[in-house]
Amino acid sequence: MNEELKQIGERLRGLRDVLDISADEVARLCGISLEQYEKMEAGESELSVANLQKIAKEYGISLDVLLFGEEPKMSTYFLTRKGQGMSIERRKAYKYQSLASGFRGRKADPFIVLVEPKPDDTPLQPNTHSGQEFNMVLEGRMELQIGTKKLVLNEGDSIYFDATQPHCMRALDEKAVRFLAIIF
Repeated sequence: MNEELKQIGERLRGLRDVLDISADEVARLCGISLEQYEKMEAGESELSVANLQKIAKEYGISLDVLLFGEEPKMSTYFLTRKGQGMSIERRKAYKYQSLASGFRGRKADPFIVLVEPKPDDTPLQPNTHSGQEFNMVLEGRMELQIGTKKLVLNEGDSIYFDATQPHCMRALDEKAVRFLAIIF
């Protein structure tokens, strides 16, 4: 079991305990089954950053507290040196590196995302979340599906979209893709 996922699950359980919220209520908020949510809390299932963001917004806490167990402290600026951002591996194929984890009250969540390739016949699981999203491919190529539309983004390409639309991506050419994702 991934230790980071287990720790996030423990923080979710702690949040529910403090606020006296049922697991069923949080599962409904995320649009997932109670069983799936309980697996997330146990650290046995992948976590969607979008679902963590929904929980953070609904209950008035920082996404960083759920992801990293730390409250942001900076309010004037926060510098992230190359390769130094706080990171989380949602599952083996996805790694998120936060670029602003120490900035308090931010209006957007910027990440460097690394998606490892997987077989073309692996079904993608669309995700939705409130707000908008910006993606810019830094290395590699990816297929981004928004609703029923499939788009191929090459290195240097970018896209801005309504994140309430179901969306998912995959690395192409049997190579990892690295991109900047900013969630507003």
